[in-house]
Amino acid sequence: MDSLSAASPVALAPPRPPKVWKFWGTTLWGLFIFAAMFAGQVAVLGYFVLQRPGPLDISAAALMAASGLMISLSIIMGLPAVAGACWIAIRPTRTLYADYLALRWTSFRNVAIGIISLFVLVACWDLLSRALGREITPGFMGDVLKSAQDEGALWLLVIAFCVAAPVSEEFMARGFLYRGWSESRLGPIGAILLSSLAWTSLHLQYDWFFFAEVFSIGLLLGYLRYRTGSTWLTILLHGLNNLAATVQTFVLSN
Repeated sequence: MDSLSAASPVALAPPRPPKVWKFWGTTLWGLFIFAAMFAGQVAVLGYFVLQRPGPLDISAAALMAASGLMISLSIIMGLPAVAGACWIAIRPTRTLYADYLALRWTSFRNVAIGIISLFVLVACWDLLSRALGREITPGFMGDVLKSAQDEGALWLLVIAFCVAAPVSEEFMARGFLYRGWSESRLGPIGAILLSSLAWTSLHLQYDWFFFAEVFSIGLLLGYLRYRTGSTWLTILLHGLNNLAATVQTFVLSN
């Protein structure tokens, strides 16, 4: 019984410290998160296609997938899929979810700097677009907005574009991917570049010009994530950018 006395306590193994997924762990889990987002979005289309009476029709499914209502619901359903997949990926690290994704607020000064920087960057792209004789907003955006307006789902599309998409995409890109890649051999600069490229690849519906603009915005958001340590800031700026683009497209198309 002496071994159980207070004088000789049983030695306890020290708790394992939390860890961060490095390059390959982040890459593989990032693919899992992307697959979850894709599955969540496609599930909406699948549900409505199966609810449609009659045999399956590929052309009808394609038209349904292009509707504003369907796109809105798909984007919104991608959010819980991404949030859940991030939770699954982060749990083995024994790190708090909010800490791993840098879901912390920042100063008003950083918010102001971010808004001004984003405004200047987007304004430069708009000026370049006018100088090249191009449309300022993608035709894809105008078509989706018109479809949503005709279906009475414009409010839902605004929620999808300005809330659901920024949260899910920033959780994945500036939250999860940047965190792991920045602590690998890539370092912060490599993580900003690679996470921006990964985020830009989600916007393949645009042509090369808007693709380049999205990539530059990703670089700015990645830099702000690095400087402020706040993913909430990039979510806010992402949402404001999408809101401005939605309003601009709506005004120009009416």
